[in-house]
Order: sequence, then structure tokens, then C-alpha cells
Amino acid sequence: MEKFKLGFAPTRRFVFSKEDALKFKNLIREKIESFGLEIEIVDLEGINEEGLLHERLEEPAIIKLFKEAEVDALFFPHCNFGTEDIVARVAKAIGKPVLLWGPRDEAPLGDGMRLRDTQCGIFATGKVLRRFNVKFTYITNCTVDSPVFERGFKNFIAAANVVKKFNNLRILQISTRPSDFWSVICNEGELLETFGIQIHPITLEELKKTTLKIEKTDSLELDQAIGYIKEKLDWSFVSEQDVRRIASLKVAMKQLAADTRSTAIAIQCWSTLQDIIGIMPCLANAILTDEQIPVTCETDIHGAITSIMVQAATLNTKPTFFADITVRHPENPNGELLFHCGNFPVSLSVEEQPKLNKHFLFEDHSPGTHEGEIKGGEMTLARFDGDHGEYSIFLGKAKGIQGPFTRGSYVWVEVNDWPLWEEKLVKGPYIHHSVGVHADVIPAIFEACEYIPGLNPDPVDPTEGEIRAWLRGSDLNK
Repeated sequence: MEKFKLGFAPTRRFVFSKEDALKFKNLIREKIESFGLEIEIVDLEGINEEGLLHERLEEPAIIKLFKEAEVDALFFPHCNFGTEDIVARVAKAIGKPVLLWGPRDEAPLGDGMRLRDTQCGIFATGKVLRRFNVKFTYITNCTVDSPVFERGFKNFIAAANVVKKFNNLRILQISTRPSDFWSVICNEGELLETFGIQIHPITLEELKKTTLKIEKTDSLELDQAIGYIKEKLDWSFVSEQDVRRIASLKVAMKQLAADTRSTAIAIQCWSTLQDIIGIMPCLANAILTDEQIPVTCETDIHGAITSIMVQAATLNTKPTFFADITVRHPENPNGELLFHCGNFPVSLSVEEQPKLNKHFLFEDHSPGTHEGEIKGGEMTLARFDGDHGEYSIFLGKAKGIQGPFTRGSYVWVEVNDWPLWEEKLVKGPYIHHSVGVHADVIPAIFEACEYIPGLNPDPVDPTEGEIRAWLRGSDLNK
């Protein structure tokens, strides 16, 4: 994965202490490097001897630097009052998510003089950014070592990564939706016009030809895919030829995604594919999703969009899983079953070697599913969807619970208020498909929506007020 690039533009104003501004520039840089995030920092060293944004004549050089570096976001830490007009013009020219923050001021000196007035400058910059119509994220004024700063900074990077991936989203659509799945209808033209999301369609015949061609060749990638299946799964229920074809399908889908520069796939997974190549794609979908190329079933384009957003919110460190929201728990009133035929990432399985099996829903039982329960724990569930030109993303947290055995890939979860969830999901614009991840990415996706015109966050748990309080660090200031 390519590294996230952050434009680091610490700023000062001439009437306050240059020495203290330089000190805090270095302290802030050291602190964000200590957070352990896989990011590349593009700074202003070389623009001037200070590495600080404060001179209006240097504005064109700073803009040129950030554009040529292709930064994904900008951070303007105010090391003292700052120079708000340059901040706003640079932010406007670059057009990427902006983080505004400054370290909390110390007490005035013994003679009554103040060295920085950082907070005052942030008020000014916030107003000027608004005048320039620049969206920005703000972290509450606090010390460099405060957990409020660490939380806010990490959440901003995650949110900006969601924006980055969303704004460069191309989905490989493998065939049309199944005829019975009216719920996954989407408006391709509207997605392109509103969000710039591109869809590259191919046929199942193209997938078949590529799969069978790969199957007949000897390649390291195919050998590795076969080796992975044999190592990670109990494949005793299928043949050696089945394993080779499943592996070939996985390699074919990855190759077609690379050839079309697609970052996600939506496939017509049943049931024509089993008729033309004798396997189901569920395990291939699972392996690709584990490799950060999420694959959604039933040609669910909106599901693929959700998967990319959720994955990006973890900074591409955790796999998602694509699930049906299926039935209520037989005993827990807030319990629900998340299920699909066999497409959940293998890495999430409870069993050390989940079973590679024949599909349990079809009379001819084509192989290609891997069955079993996945681990529980804390999760985020999300769903991007829309109709009538209006789009939103459903967001809620859940935790894994015990529940009865069922077939396919599954996990039972508990939520805070299932009747409220059900009402939101049924009344829409959502459907029975959701994307899960074993992480709390709700604040990051909520913040990302600030930078995606036309997309509204729709949180059910936590509420919008609770999310905003968390982002402010209100719980940490008690």
C-alpha cells in the first residue's frame, strides 16, 4: 500500500516569539512521529531556514511543494498566533482535508508578556478558512502531550484516508446484478456525477476465460494461492482440481482489478458462475478481501463503496467482512446474525483451519465456500446507500456474542437497541447488506463525510452528539 502523505505546515506570526515557535514546531513533529502511523511527512524545511509558514512571498513555493508531492492532507499547527491568510490560501490551492490545531499556551511571563497566543490565532484562522470555503477539522486546544491531541490527530489521518480512497474509487463490476436482487440496484451515472465514483463492467465470460487461462499456466502467484488454500483451510471435502480452479479464480479477479485499476470488486456470485466454471467464488472473495481488495456479493456496488470506506478508516490495517443482516437472536432481544455464504476473510475465522466445502444452498453443490464462525469482539457496522439522489452512510457499533450454529460464514452480534436499528434499516435507504470491521471507525467516517459533498453520516450508536463530544475530547477533560 502506498503511504499516506501529510503536508506539514507549522505557522507563526512575526509579533510573537520566533524561538518558541521553532521549539513547538519540533515538539509537534516529534510527537506525531511517535504515534506509529505509516505516513510520510512533507515539511517546509528548505522553503526557509525556519521551516515555518509565515512569509507571504513564499506562498507560491509552498503550494508548489505540496502539489508536486501530491499530499493527501494538510496540517497547520499554530506554533504561535500564526498567519491566517497564508494558511487559508495554501489550503484553498491544495484542496485536501485540513487539520487545524495549536498547543495550549503557558501562563504569561513574570513581566506580563505572552509568548504565543496560539488559541487566539486559531480563532482567526478558522474564520478565514470559512471565508475561503475551506472545510477543516479542528482539535481542541491542548498540550502536545495531551491524549486529546493524539486522538484527534489519528482520527483526522484516518478520515483523510477515507476521503483519499473514496475520491479515487473505481469498482470492477463482474456481470449484472442477479435478477432477483432488486435491492442492490444502483445509479451508475449518479455515482459518477455526484462522487466521481467509476464503475468498470466486465462479463462473467471474460472472467471465465481469464480464470481458465491462468489455471493452465504455471506461475508463482497461482502456486502461492494454491499453497495458501491448502495451508489455511481443511480442503479434504473438495478435489485437487477444485482447489486449483478456486485459486485460479482468485488470481484472475486480482489481475482484472489491477488491469482496470480498480480497488474493489462487486461480483454476480450466484448462481451462473457455478454453471460455467463449476465453482462458487466465495473463498476467492474472502482471500482477496483479506488482501485489501474487498469483494462484495450479488453485484452490490454500494456495498463495495462501503467496504473501501471502512477499510480506509483503519488505514488499511484490518480486513472488512461483507454480511447479510439476517435474523434476530433466538434469546437476546438486541442480538442479530451477520451471515454470508462463505466469503468472510479466512484470517477472521475462529477455527484454526475452517472447512473449504461445497455450497450448501444449491442442489448440485458446487465447491468454493469456506464455512465457519468468525471472531467476535468490538465491531463497526456500516452501509453506504442512497436513492432519489440522496446518499448517506449508516454507522453503528456492535459486539460479538454467543449464538447457535448455522451454515456459511457468520457471527452473532449484540447492539444497543435493535428495534431502533431495524427501523433505520427498513425505512432506508439501506438494505440487508452491511460491512463490518473489528475496529471503531465511526468517528473517522463521520469526520470524512465533512469532506464528501452529498454524503451524510447517519449514526445510530453512538449518536451524532456523542461522536462530536468524543472528537472534542470531552470525556478526557473530565
